[in-house]
Amino acid sequence: MIKINLLPVRAAKRKETARQQAVIAAGTLVLVLLLALGAYSYLLIKISSTKDEISKSEQELAELKAQIGKINELEKLKAEVTKKLDILNQLRREKTGPVNRLKTISQAVPERLWITGYSESGTTVTLSGVAFSEELIADFMRSIEQSPDFATVELVVSEQVLISGMKLKKFDLRFNLETPKS
Repeated sequence: MIKINLLPVRAAKRKETARQQAVIAAGTLVLVLLLALGAYSYLLIKISSTKDEISKSEQELAELKAQIGKINELEKLKAEVTKKLDILNQLRREKTGPVNRLKTISQAVPERLWITGYSESGTTVTLSGVAFSEELIADFMRSIEQSPDFATVELVVSEQVLISGMKLKKFDLRFNLETPKS
């Protein structure tokens, strides 16, 4: 019988199988490295785009902070202007106040009663005058008290004086000013 030596064929097959396994392992390694490189590149691109978004957001935030600063400054200016306008309106109201008060007093003065002095100190008004009788002074006080401009009319002094040979009643009144309504 003939014997065939199959050892070199088996060795060749083993070498061929080892070579195929080495090629497959190298190919798999290259494929894994390519996949890892692709994933790494994807993550780098994603990180870069996220950093760009963050820088754009920070830039937008800085712009918004600048706008907020301008808005706050405008609100302060608006508050100052409003305060100044309120002061001007108050001054306009108070500008006509003395005129109206003197008009009210002159309309309340009865015949045979004369005003000799008028002074304002804050919200207190002091008025001096002479009249023929106490009844005229009382009527004058009632007329002033009914006015919306004045409150708490008080008779401070009422005394008899001799002026040009006539007996007259000299008086001093004190009353408070009502605050003007807006």
